Amino acid sequence: MSQTEDIDDSAAPLIEHLTELRTRLIRCVLYFLAGMIVCFTVATPIFNFLTAPLCQVLADRGQDCDLIFISPQEGFFVAIKVSLLGGFILGFPFIAHQLWRFVAPGLYKQEKGAFLPFLVASPFMFFLGASFAFYIVTPLAYDFFLGFQQFGAEGEAVPEGQTAPLSVVFQGSAQEYLNLTIKFIVAFGMCFQLPVLLTLMGKAGLVSAQGLGDVRKYAVVGILVLAALVTPPDVITQAILFVVVYGLYEISIQLVRRVERKREKELRAQGLWFDDDEDEDPEAADDMADMGEDRKS
Repeated sequence: MSQTEDIDDSAAPLIEHLTELRTRLIRCVLYFLAGMIVCFTVATPIFNFLTAPLCQVLADRGQDCDLIFISPQEGFFVAIKVSLLGGFILGFPFIAHQLWRFVAPGLYKQEKGAFLPFLVASPFMFFLGASFAFYIVTPLAYDFFLGFQQFGAEGEAVPEGQTAPLSVVFQGSAQEYLNLTIKFIVAFGMCFQLPVLLTLMGKAGLVSAQGLGDVRKYAVVGILVLAALVTPPDVITQAILFVVVYGLYEISIQLVRRVERKREKELRAQGLWFDDDEDEDPEAADDMADMGEDRKS
């Protein structure tokens, strides 16, 4: 067989994999677009649901929940952004299934059993983080922001020579509110992926519990920087994100340690685990003993 024929044979599987990858990606895009179309038809109810934290804070302050459009096209772009978020959420199970169908044939049975729980845990942790942001962090943040309003005394006579007190009240843009809310949801959803990511890396042997513990101080600095970048410039949301992500980091260390103990137990059962003191070369140990006797003589 010639060298050219060898190259052709090796290229055939690659072309097949690329063709399958293209097919899977096209299906993922179609699922995403289908989810977008469905959400676009009900964009108004979804947006009303997303405004619930703001409306609750305003109601507690005795204010009406009114958002405005500051440009003619803003309503359309609000519907598009709602559709993008909803399309991703609706299409994610189908997209994840397509990615799994592409990756699974190249994995051994044991690897499939190890990887599949993480594929299930990832969307669960994202939804957990998004729910935490929507129901807990967002109301606290908006309550903090709206605390800087000031109200003039309505209906009171103003003495001659004095000006009426200034009123600075919230009249929010629908698009700006949606951008901030989505930022909260996505930021916390992604941060809640930390235990899944680190545990998967620990199972692959890329990180260790001891290594994660040794770089804890650097992780604190990194989490502080992350909190400053992905949240608005207020202390409350930054502190909440820092506490949550650092807590997830500590949980990740315990999960990685659990993975390491499980791996050690399996290797010991197979007779493939050796402690550090047992892993030494016997001949090297005898040589060291002989050297010690020579020095004594």
